[in-house]
Amino acid sequence: MCELCPQACRLVEGQSGICRARRNDGGDLATLNYGEVSALALDPIEKKPLRNYYPGSMILSMGSWGCNLSCRFCQNWRIAQNRPPVNKMTARELVELAGQARADGNIGLAYTYAEPLVCYEFVKECAELCRAAGLKNVLVSNGYINKEPLLALAPLLDAANIDLKGWTDGFYYTMCGGSLEPVKENIKLLADYCHVEVTTLIIPGHNDSAKEMAGLAAWLANIDMGIPLHVNRYFPCYKLAAEATPREKLYELEAVAKNFLTNVYTGNI
Repeated sequence: MCELCPQACRLVEGQSGICRARRNDGGDLATLNYGEVSALALDPIEKKPLRNYYPGSMILSMGSWGCNLSCRFCQNWRIAQNRPPVNKMTARELVELAGQARADGNIGLAYTYAEPLVCYEFVKECAELCRAAGLKNVLVSNGYINKEPLLALAPLLDAANIDLKGWTDGFYYTMCGGSLEPVKENIKLLADYCHVEVTTLIIPGHNDSAKEMAGLAAWLANIDMGIPLHVNRYFPCYKLAAEATPREKLYELEAVAKNFLTNVYTGNI
């Protein structure tokens, strides 16, 4: 059984888990995407999105492939739900590139694009080398991981943006193939270790009620009223053909969230 995330995949010989990136090889768990980089770019930190962490800086952003959720609305499905072309890189090579990019305003390395935590071992190796080099570690994740591995990684993180995809377990189950509670627990855990921001993609007819936004924002405020919340616009993608989120709906939900939180931003406008 893979013990990395709440999916708890039980794998027979040669079988891969839901994430497709971890396989039973002769009784050992092999990480198939270890060191496989599908995307690498020097991005503004605000693109992660992180609005209140070193604003105006750049971050070297790397992604691999795979995801342990199966969101019907996945915005990065080409690398998260498929196996794209990759370049093989070592953790040391990535950290050296991040160091060289300091001259361009880079502050560290971001693990992003696809779900980075399904390549947990590689992310942790990079994070250890970044910390030793005086660089920042930024995690952009769905937050769907078990407590024990997250506790081993959290002290190496400087900032994280977690996708809180909705506010009901029904939404997580039917739209994402997962459950809500582990994500909530991990947001609380990370808030004790690093700067945390949260993103919710608003999908018309699915997670766009004022009542749900009020519940989500009130829960975040109970952790810290200053946690930035990004209320982002959805565009039709992957397996879901819902209409793009009306701008008016975003502004409505932004106003609801501001009743509880001091830092609320709309995105993808």
